[in-house]
Amino acid sequence: MNIAFDAKRYFHNTTGLGHYSRTLVNSLIEYYSENNYFLMNPKPSSKFAAPELSNVTEINPPDNFYQFFTSAWRSKGMIGDLISNDIHLFHGLSHEIPIGIQKTKIKSVVTIHDIIFEKYPKQYNLMDVWIYRRKFKSACKNSDKIIAISQQTKNDLIEIYKVPEDKITVCYQSCNPSFLTQLPSEQLECIRKRYNLPEKYLLYVGSIIERKNLLNICKAIKQLKGDLSIPPLVVIGEGSQYKQEVENYIQAEDLGLDVVFLSDDLVAKSLITFKTAADFPAIYQMATAMIYPSIYEGFGIPVLEALCSRIPVITSNISCLPEAGGEGAFLIDPFNPSDIAAAIETILTDPNLVQKKIQKGILHAEKFNNKLVTDAVMGVYKSLF
Repeated sequence: MNIAFDAKRYFHNTTGLGHYSRTLVNSLIEYYSENNYFLMNPKPSSKFAAPELSNVTEINPPDNFYQFFTSAWRSKGMIGDLISNDIHLFHGLSHEIPIGIQKTKIKSVVTIHDIIFEKYPKQYNLMDVWIYRRKFKSACKNSDKIIAISQQTKNDLIEIYKVPEDKITVCYQSCNPSFLTQLPSEQLECIRKRYNLPEKYLLYVGSIIERKNLLNICKAIKQLKGDLSIPPLVVIGEGSQYKQEVENYIQAEDLGLDVVFLSDDLVAKSLITFKTAADFPAIYQMATAMIYPSIYEGFGIPVLEALCSRIPVITSNISCLPEAGGEGAFLIDPFNPSDIAAAIETILTDPNLVQKKIQKGILHAEKFNNKLVTDAVMGVYKSLF
C-alpha cells in the first residue's frame, strides 16, 4: 500500500503535533515495512529528517508557485502529487486533508487531536476560530475515517460537530520510545550540568497559556512555602500575554527563585537537543514530579511521557487527563491551588505512596505503547480496503 501523510508537523513542529506525527509515522515505517510511505513536506527542514529507507519518500512542492505558496499546496495543490505517485491512502495528521480529495480514488483519514477552540473560543483570536472551524468541519465531513486521540475528543466531535459515531475510532497516541529508556546516572548528570538544573525540581512542560493553568501551580507553591522545603519549578514552554500574568504574580509574591523558565535560558535556546526535545527524557527522569493541571486537553502527552519516565504525575481530574494518567496519576481539581498544593505535599512526604503510584503508572502506560497504537491506526487504514 502507498500511504502519504501531511508531514508539515513531522518536519517542522517541536511540540505536541510534531511529536505525534514523528512517533506515529516512524512506528508505521518500523512495524509495517511492507508499505511505501510518502511524506508531503511543504518546505525543507533543518530540524528533522525523513528516515533514509527505500520505502520512504519525501515530497516537496514541485514548482515555484507552490514553493512560495506552501499553504495552497497543502490545502489543495498536493492532490496532483498524490495521484502521480499512485497514493492509495492519505492521512492528515493534524486536523486537515486536501480540499477535493474525496473526489479522487484516494482514501483519506484525518486525526483530530482536539477542538479546544470550540470549548474555549475566548482564548483564541476570532479569525483563528473561524478558520479552524471551517478546516476541521471540512476534514470531518470529507474524510473516510476520523481518528480521535482520546474518548474525550470523540465525544466532543459527536456532540459539537454531530459526526456519526461509527466514523470515529479512538486511537490513543504514544510518546517517543526514548522516554522508556532509563538513562545512566552519568548521562543524567551531564544533562543536569548542561542546563544548570537544581538537584531536585518539579517540572512543567507545555505552552504557557491560560488553559494550561501554570498560574495555579505558582499559587500552590506560594501556599507551601514556609511549611516545606519545596523544590523549584522548572518550566519548559513558551508564552506571551498569559506568561506575563504568571511572571507578574511570581514577582509580586517573591517567587523568583522558585520558578525557572528554562525555555528562556540562553544555553537552552541555543541547543538543538533542547529544540528537538532530545534531552527531555533526561530532564523528566531527574524531576521530583511532573505537574500538569490543564483545564482541557485532547490527550496530554506530557502526562504519558512522565509515566514512562517513572516519575510521579499530578494532573487534572477533568477532560481527558484521567484517561492519560489513569491510576498512576495524582488527580486534582485544576481550579483549586490548594488541591495542587496537597498533591505536591503528598509526593514530598509519602515515598511509599509515590512508589505505588509510579508502578501503577508504568502499567497504565503500557496501554499506549507504540506497537498497540500503531496496530490500531493500521487497523483503521485496512478497514477502508
